[in-house]
Amino acid sequence: MIIGIPKEVKTDEYRVGVTPSNVVVLLKDGHDVVVQSGAGDGSGFSDQVYLDVGAKIVSDAKSVYDKAEFIVKVKEPQPSEYELLNEKHTLFCYQHLAPLKELTSVLLEKKLCAIAYETVSIDGELPLLKPMSEIAGKIAPNVGAYHLSRYQGGNGVLISGAIGVKPANVLVIGAGNAGSNAAKIAVGMGADVTVINRSAPKLVELNKSLPSVKTVIYSEELLSKLLKDADIVISSVLIHGGASTPKLITKKMMQDMKDGSIIVDITID
Repeated sequence: MIIGIPKEVKTDEYRVGVTPSNVVVLLKDGHDVVVQSGAGDGSGFSDQVYLDVGAKIVSDAKSVYDKAEFIVKVKEPQPSEYELLNEKHTLFCYQHLAPLKELTSVLLEKKLCAIAYETVSIDGELPLLKPMSEIAGKIAPNVGAYHLSRYQGGNGVLISGAIGVKPANVLVIGAGNAGSNAAKIAVGMGADVTVINRSAPKLVELNKSLPSVKTVIYSEELLSKLLKDADIVISSVLIHGGASTPKLITKKMMQDMKDGSIIVDITID
């Protein structure tokens, strides 16, 4: 089939759906690959690199959608892309449809086949979401530490502490892939880390690799108590199947948090 790679148009999205090395694999399998000019620029792949491995370059998104049957993107279609979709397409990308009623309606109206990366499951694992969760988890403590500085409006606590000064209290909500990676990095930065999760098995697993981490079984009362002492809160709760993330932190809980504390919500979308 013809596989199309459009340039991402969502704000601050620099990734590309298929890398040049992926193109090589697809061509070996007998497919044709059409890439929109500039699609790989944000990831460091020029048009020439794609041409060198055998892809065809077209000038605009419409040409990609007109030629291709299988569209591989990173993020969900934006309103400017809706009119380019039709029933001949299979759309393969992150879609996050739970909060996007308009996009859901458009996909139904177009009668295309839409496969969301975040819902692809193999043996209970989410192989297409897992690497993104790992990256988000590893970035989260750094983002929190940056915004914790007084210059950014935080309470001025150094995440690692210093001689005679306690480190920051980091609370991680959820012990899945994102949460465990956030805890790992926060521990490495010298923080005092607590992870709260609904069930014990993941906490037991986490304690084996990170024995210094405090682990707590979730309850609303315990979450409320832990939030009061937290300098950085990393929310990483995920519901399999693409459902909306549950809202665990209430406005009252936020009001009781320390001034200048930081919430980094990985699963906000």
